[in-house]
Amino acid sequence: MLQQTDQTKTNRPLLSIPPASEKLKGVRRREAKNFVKAMLFLSPSLAIFITFVFLPLIRTFWLSSYLTNPLGKPTVFTGLGQYQRMFSTPEFGNSLGRSLVFVAETVPAAMLFALILALLANQRLRGISVFRVIFSITIAVSSATASLMFMYLYHPSIGSLNYFIELLGGTAIPWLISDKFALTAIALTTVWLQLGLNTVILLAAMQGIPEELYESAMIDGANGWSRFWGITLPFLSSTFFFLLIVDMLAAFQTFTPVQIMTTGGPIDSTNLLVYSIYRLFYFNGQYGLAAAESIMLFLIMLVLTIFQFVFVERKVFYE
Repeated sequence: MLQQTDQTKTNRPLLSIPPASEKLKGVRRREAKNFVKAMLFLSPSLAIFITFVFLPLIRTFWLSSYLTNPLGKPTVFTGLGQYQRMFSTPEFGNSLGRSLVFVAETVPAAMLFALILALLANQRLRGISVFRVIFSITIAVSSATASLMFMYLYHPSIGSLNYFIELLGGTAIPWLISDKFALTAIALTTVWLQLGLNTVILLAAMQGIPEELYESAMIDGANGWSRFWGITLPFLSSTFFFLLIVDMLAAFQTFTPVQIMTTGGPIDSTNLLVYSIYRLFYFNGQYGLAAAESIMLFLIMLVLTIFQFVFVERKVFYE
């Protein structure tokens, strides 16, 4: 009997444990299935990006290394010749310098005025919703409409701005016909256009700050300035970082106000980099040179964005 029980124990099948390699294969199969599902959901967006972003970018890189005929067909391979030609022309240096000045004039001003308006709109007053709508109304105004509006405001003889300046005892300013003021005039138009969106974003961020922090600060005796400096600004730092990147990219790509208000003049004082690319491509027929400037604009925005993520983001407070 003991021998039979021992034999039955030895003949009893053991539980089969799959080896580690089979487990790994199962995990990889699930990951592959999830990846395929994700690609299926992302395929419409990827198709749009590939068609309208990546392929044109590759085409621009390729076109910037060729000389072209008047129809834009590449004829002679030049390598980096278009880039050497670009840096040797004073027009590119002027456009780049004007673009940097324009960004420096518009981005800080748009963020500062939007902060002031957001602070006013965040007050708990009767009828404040009406003022919030007024502050954000520029979101519904197109760049072309705003440019036409400001053209009449800047008019040297019938413009409202010069009328009020003279009413206060000042001298009329030749806004759009002077190379000293034309770029500033376009910058003011761009700031006005950006105010609505910036104000709404900052106001939404302010309303997301916990009220308990302000109540605790008031109990501790903190005044309004201390609460703003110690609570509001730190909590808004991530929003400021977002607006800094968005406004900078938008300022570098400003085109419509220049096209409608000054067409790059007077004396190329408003010939920003995007408008310079437009003139080279559509009017001068220098397709390779325009492509080279487009690549340079792309690299400048890329480098500045990376710089902000590497250095500026260190100062950002995330809740």
